[in-house]
Amino acid sequence: MFALVANAAFLAVEVAGGFAFGSLALLADAAHMATDVVVLGVAYAALRITQRPPTERHTFGFGRTEVLVAQANGLLLFAGAIVVIIEAFRRFGSAHEVSAAGVLVVGTIGLVVNLASAGALFRHAHDNMNMRAAFWHLFTDALGSIGVIVAGAGIALFGADWLDPLASILISVLVIAAALQLLRDAGRVLLEGVPAGLEVAAVRDALAAEVGVEAVHHLHLWTTGSEHAALSAHVVLGGPLSLHDAQVRAGELKRMLATTFGIEHSTLEVECHACLDDEAHEHKTTAR
Repeated sequence: MFALVANAAFLAVEVAGGFAFGSLALLADAAHMATDVVVLGVAYAALRITQRPPTERHTFGFGRTEVLVAQANGLLLFAGAIVVIIEAFRRFGSAHEVSAAGVLVVGTIGLVVNLASAGALFRHAHDNMNMRAAFWHLFTDALGSIGVIVAGAGIALFGADWLDPLASILISVLVIAAALQLLRDAGRVLLEGVPAGLEVAAVRDALAAEVGVEAVHHLHLWTTGSEHAALSAHVVLGGPLSLHDAQVRAGELKRMLATTFGIEHSTLEVECHACLDDEAHEHKTTAR
């Protein structure tokens, strides 16, 4: 929460400073800082949303709300960065007065805010994907603040006004990279792609290697939110087994999936043999 409030407050300061001091670099860095606010806001929202139970109309819960928000913000950030780049090239051909002192002050404050926020998140970055993404966004934004400071120093010492639009272009490239990352991650979740860091073949092989498992088919991996992996599969067990024994074995397989791959939500349909439809499906999949 500290990082979110600090970055949101400084975002307003940086936008005001960009207009007041005539610095496109500050406005570009503000756009980059907006990515931090988006990521931090989404991460905080995710923590709140996951506490809401599923309903009769939303049986999977509300985990993908953060994904929709991230996708929309990614598009807006991408468009904003393009506008800044166009304005930067326009300024290369025309003189524009920039207040070097103001740029230096705001850039220095921004660097302090980013480093402090990154430090606050660092201890949580190893255990949470959202927090890890937010940490790297803040670290990258600190580099953007350094670019603003360099531009301000160059203008103050050498009168190199061209450093301001140059810095804004470099920062905008960072914004575009962050926006594309948001869009890519959101698209993967919405298209029910395989979660990052997991391989279907590895999960299938691990299930097939378990004692008593004769075959695995119809295996699907996806994410219900930004980091919650889910799995469904048909598992053929060697028998004969009672219904109770099959349930016990399925529970053991689910625990293995949770321990080995971090898949906490898995649905396994246990079978004594593969049905004809399943075999035909697997044959078609292999032929492709």
